Amino acid sequence: TVENIWAANGSNEVMQQLLQLFGGPDKTLVAFDPTYSMYEDYCRNTFTKYLSVSRNEDFSIDQKVMDSALALNPDLIVITSPNNPTGNLMNREDIYKILDTFKTGFIVIDEAYIDFSEEPSFIQELYKFPQLIVLQTLSKAYGLASLRLGMAFANPTIIKLLNKIKPPYNIGGATQRLVQKALSDSHFVTKSVKQLKVNKQQLIADLKHINGVTTIFHSDANFILVKFIRAQELFDYLILKKIIARNRSNVELCNDSIRITIGLESENKELIQQIKIFYTKNDV
Repeated sequence: TVENIWAANGSNEVMQQLLQLFGGPDKTLVAFDPTYSMYEDYCRNTFTKYLSVSRNEDFSIDQKVMDSALALNPDLIVITSPNNPTGNLMNREDIYKILDTFKTGFIVIDEAYIDFSEEPSFIQELYKFPQLIVLQTLSKAYGLASLRLGMAFANPTIIKLLNKIKPPYNIGGATQRLVQKALSDSHFVTKSVKQLKVNKQQLIADLKHINGVTTIFHSDANFILVKFIRAQELFDYLILKKIIARNRSNVELCNDSIRITIGLESENKELIQQIKIFYTKNDV
């Protein structure tokens, strides 16, 4: 219902406001690394203590990892599913275990990439778990990143609190009109996501034939994380060719990895061509 929804100027504002409500100098947020790097920035801006727990080597979160997180006595736990930058979904049963166990604070599930997954949103579970807050955005599947529209879905009591502290007029009239127009055309999003998945599978198939590729991680998002030989040099080369990816090699468990967002068919072909040229020049 409307009472369960809070719209904001991007998901950044949603997280910032949540931490203004439930964070602070004597509060702690726990996330699972590797994950979205901005969570730590939001904590810094609100003087909230940021702690992280390492995922397993395959980026999963099992009972041992969850127990380590709960042992830190957090006030908020953030779960990103599908995760960024790894692309993997968190096991749904593991999330239920956290929801059933953690009752002393709030659990935020960031579903920015959920539209690219076959998994249903945790929005449908709000009535069962009053401590659950689900985040979504129009930046990804809807392609409206510059429009800045993020949403929190939560218990009406939480939404009322968010409305009390939100900046006045945080969503402009032009944004509201364009968002309404976008939401009325669900066929466009369905078609776009379907085409993206086709392009993703083709890109993965092409990458498997390149000697410099060592690992392609499974992804339920609109990007893939790929481990390359000489990843930093390849990343720099692609920049020179005006192909922008994300070098994630400095992120925990992601050494020698580059995150590649799925593009148009022509863009993906150009990417593959340039990667082949790089490795041919460098005798890999």
